[in-house]
Amino acid sequence: MAMPVARILFVLPLPEPFDYAVPEGMDVSVGSYVTAPLGQTERLGVVWDMLDDAAAAGRTLKPVISVYPAPPMPAAMREFISWAAKYTVSHPGHVLGMALRARGGLTPSPTETVFHLTGEEPKKLTDTRRRVLDAAEEVGAANAATLAAAAGVSSGVVKGLVSAGALRAEEMAADAPFAVPQPDLPGAVLTGEQGEAADALKAAMRTGGFAAFLLDGVTGSGKTEVYFEAIAEALRVDPDAQVLVMLPEIALTQAILSRFEARFGAAPAPWHSGLSDKDRRRTWREAVHGRARIVIGARSALFLPFANLKLVIVDEEHDGSYKQEDGVTYHARDMAVMRAKLEGAGVVLASATPALETVVNAEAGRYTRLMLAARPGAARLPDVELVDLRRAPPAKNQWLSPHLVHAMQETLAAGEQTLLFLNRRGYAPLVLCKACGERLKTPGTENWLTEHRYSGRLVCHVTGYSIPKPSVCPACGAKDSLMGVGPGVERVAEEVRVLMPEARIEIFSSDTAMGGDATRGIIDRMETGEIDVLIGTQIVAKGHNFPNLTLVGVVDADSGMKGGDLRAGERTYQLLSQVAGRAGRAERPGRALVQTYAPDNPAMLALADGDRDGFLQIERDVRAELGLPPFGRLAAMIISAPSAEMVDETCREISLAAPNAAGIELFGPAPAPITVLRGRHRRRFLVKAPRNIDLSAYMAAWLARLKPPRPVRVSVDIDPYSFL
Repeated sequence: MAMPVARILFVLPLPEPFDYAVPEGMDVSVGSYVTAPLGQTERLGVVWDMLDDAAAAGRTLKPVISVYPAPPMPAAMREFISWAAKYTVSHPGHVLGMALRARGGLTPSPTETVFHLTGEEPKKLTDTRRRVLDAAEEVGAANAATLAAAAGVSSGVVKGLVSAGALRAEEMAADAPFAVPQPDLPGAVLTGEQGEAADALKAAMRTGGFAAFLLDGVTGSGKTEVYFEAIAEALRVDPDAQVLVMLPEIALTQAILSRFEARFGAAPAPWHSGLSDKDRRRTWREAVHGRARIVIGARSALFLPFANLKLVIVDEEHDGSYKQEDGVTYHARDMAVMRAKLEGAGVVLASATPALETVVNAEAGRYTRLMLAARPGAARLPDVELVDLRRAPPAKNQWLSPHLVHAMQETLAAGEQTLLFLNRRGYAPLVLCKACGERLKTPGTENWLTEHRYSGRLVCHVTGYSIPKPSVCPACGAKDSLMGVGPGVERVAEEVRVLMPEARIEIFSSDTAMGGDATRGIIDRMETGEIDVLIGTQIVAKGHNFPNLTLVGVVDADSGMKGGDLRAGERTYQLLSQVAGRAGRAERPGRALVQTYAPDNPAMLALADGDRDGFLQIERDVRAELGLPPFGRLAAMIISAPSAEMVDETCREISLAAPNAAGIELFGPAPAPITVLRGRHRRRFLVKAPRNIDLSAYMAAWLARLKPPRPVRVSVDIDPYSFL
């Protein structure tokens, strides 16, 4: 008798699902997570379709081995994976792998033995036993290792208390469920402007279905409190609704958890790369089963297979961190809109400096635009002043202008805080030899090594390569000849310590805030006034609210304008506007001093004048004339090989294989700005097309014609954001 056929998509770079027979009595349906034989191994996959018995007639099919006890992947999620694969010109199995990053969540939670106080006192109460009982009272139910560590004793003491009747053992799930959020807890008192925006979002939650919003509010205008009301309404309307809140940085995820807990009485489920395997498994399982009601995470959270997704929030939607550059390349903001559309959910894009693409979509009526033009209460936007370094440069071998130094000293004397922003980690971004001029690079690349003086190491921020700083030049052998050139946050901190020895100074970057505890510690010390001058990279630019911060100093405003990135001006304006917006968020007025050698640049003038819309109009006019996004489409093809000769020869063949299509313009191949990376030589093609051309289909057709040599790698980036 023929058996039903399951078409299984595996987490592999395969072009389509494979057919397998479903054994009699096995409960398999579309969306089931299963294992099946592929070659000599068992592989995890998802049933993409089911065929009837007749499909197996005359065919010998291998049987499905097992099915996991997890709810099937919903149809909307499977459709999203298929669409994302087609759009990004990727194998569907690669995209599926992004949805299965915590496979331990496919099975029920493992159990562990925890111990409770019984209230009985043991007949023999030693000091070690007393410490365990005190620890159990403080931490509550916990396993033996946790209680023993808290009490500073061995696990045997815990087990002895069980025998003595003072502790009771119980088997519990190791992955505890997340607390259920309470939407009816009181939120913040909203201003009239905030209330109107919140009412529009709540009405969309009650109506249901797909609806897209741009929440466009100046820094400090209360965008978070507004979308909290949308979350609360979604949870009221549907008791089983799930909400995804996306943030561009892990540090922001850590900082905002307490605000969620205060508003909803429960912390949301986290999802980001900094989680342990256990925490990742827990969040994935609870999301799949529909029990994680609010998930807050980085861009990869978009690929969680939610059971009942009703609302997606993309906070700081303009941020470049939403662009995934490795593996499957995608922009999480754009993907979030499509995910919401396929789910029939609402989506809110929130920003003080929305991307030009988002603004154009809102003006075209694709998104409903909700404006928050003012900060609530006495807080007001900071005054922004450009410091022309051509006229008032810093002293020799220093990086802070006299004007900025004077403002910092005034701020310290007033008992207020300063934030200095420089988007360069470490001490110096370039290390060279004074004797021979050698610039130290990562082996096999053209990447300069950055000096980190606190750790005494030279680090590549592209590859992660790191070495102790040599005592001699590796090129010429000169001793003590290596010197750092240019400023990093460590060098600026060194300068501030000399200028303001009485100030309490800290550095906030991904080097100093490694992990949630370190990040929270810096934020807490800043909020409680234990820091006078905070010196940070872009990690400080968004999401933080420091009431006593009244001065922001931008050390090098011009650094983001370098290179051939078409969004360089827009990104610079966005980042500097976000940084400046950290000042004056409470009763005390704030100001921002922006050091620049190009005060006439449109981005700088718009920043000083507070004329965001005027700046966007300039950007819009330039891009529209050139047919660049959002008025045209771009795609990149990146080719890499072990040698320059091999990559150049392959590029000649690839160029000849490009399909002819009306309206398509092909540029390149050209050396990528990072020409050599990890020992591989890189070239780029750039493809430009009108918006009405399916650029993904064009790139897929081009790829289908290629058969590059085995050492050559070819990747495609639809709508590239990085041009490195």
